[in-house]
Amino acid sequence: MAQGSLGYMTIDGADGEIRGASLVVDFRGVPMDFRYTDPIRPTKLERILYGNALDVYLREELILQSLLNAVEARPSLWICGDLDLLQPLRNVGKVRAAYLTHSAHAPLDSVGHTESAGEAGSFLLQADAISAPLRIVFAPESRQDEMNGAVNILVEAAQSMELMEPFGRIQKALASLVE
Repeated sequence: MAQGSLGYMTIDGADGEIRGASLVVDFRGVPMDFRYTDPIRPTKLERILYGNALDVYLREELILQSLLNAVEARPSLWICGDLDLLQPLRNVGKVRAAYLTHSAHAPLDSVGHTESAGEAGSFLLQADAISAPLRIVFAPESRQDEMNGAVNILVEAAQSMELMEPFGRIQKALASLVE
């Protein structure tokens, strides 16, 4: 496990193609490991044979599993920007994982403060002193100590980096590969 690092995982589908990428950064946001898959374009026959299971198969078994196996710098916490990816990331990778997104909520009392965001495993986290809190969601089977550990990791990283920014870098990197 890479000391003081965050892993960002994304899987996107557009124009009949699906691809994934992972970026592991240290707490300053400096890249430690970047992996991506080539776009996968299922054939008509594959769509027929797999039916509704095709998306799950592509996302979890082909893309997610290959990215997790390829990453050499194991992060302290995996972050996904797609709620549908949270459970597979946790299950396939057997790692601590969280879904993270922006919120429009007013800042909370202090850095590190969390507040329930309604549903089980969903919280608002004041990661830094200035920004709106982030919404963080954990898989239903996450233990309290896992969630507390993830919150501590995010607060520590937020002291020297913008937590959501690496997702933009991943998208730009994938776009540059297409050019």
